[in-house]
Amino acid sequence: MLSIERLTKSYGSTLAVKDLTLHIAPGEIYGFIGHNGAGKTTTLKCVAGILDFESGKITIDSIPVAENPIEAKRRIAYIPDNPDLYEYMTGMQYLNFVADIFKVGAAERKERIHADAAAFGLEGDLNSAIATYSHGMKQKLALISALIHEPRLIILDEPFVGLDPKAAHLLKQRMREHCDRGGAIFFSTHVLEVAEKLCDKVAIIKNGELIRSGTMDEVRGDESLESVFLELEEEKSC
Repeated sequence: MLSIERLTKSYGSTLAVKDLTLHIAPGEIYGFIGHNGAGKTTTLKCVAGILDFESGKITIDSIPVAENPIEAKRRIAYIPDNPDLYEYMTGMQYLNFVADIFKVGAAERKERIHADAAAFGLEGDLNSAIATYSHGMKQKLALISALIHEPRLIILDEPFVGLDPKAAHLLKQRMREHCDRGGAIFFSTHVLEVAEKLCDKVAIIKNGELIRSGTMDEVRGDESLESVFLELEEEKSC
């Protein structure tokens, strides 16, 4: 589904991601954890085709992101940690706008919008301007927009920030259902308890370098994910 091979990305003289290799298969929820500034968001933006990179190769469904960005982007949904939405639009206008971009049919979009808006408790607010939405409401709208075209790969940057407990629980369910249908999810989080319970695999990054990855059992062994993460952080700092 997603292949990242020896990805390297710099900002001027600052090396943000160094020689990173990860592979995510269909059906997997893959967590990406690390301290602030570790390179998580940079990696996700490279995968989503937002940032160029100096070297390496990223493919989605065997489609190279750098060489064929439009076809690669047709297969993904990307939600940043602070979604920038067109606030002059209503929620419904925005969802129809996204559906138009991905050429979702009228019947399909109506069904999906109704189901997800009702589930996330946003149905009564879709005719209001996005400018009036709270941060949590904007996050829910962004999530609904990401699901509307049934992407193969969903990329999420800190998706649980700003969500109430009910919405967070629903998102976890949606993530699992998406992967059970053959999709894949690559997401960053600081909430290690969520990653531990939800993820099939996890990768830990520090200062742009991958320091451990694999199944949850392979990464944590007999310890908690939090303990392993803190130990690895300390080892790398020594």
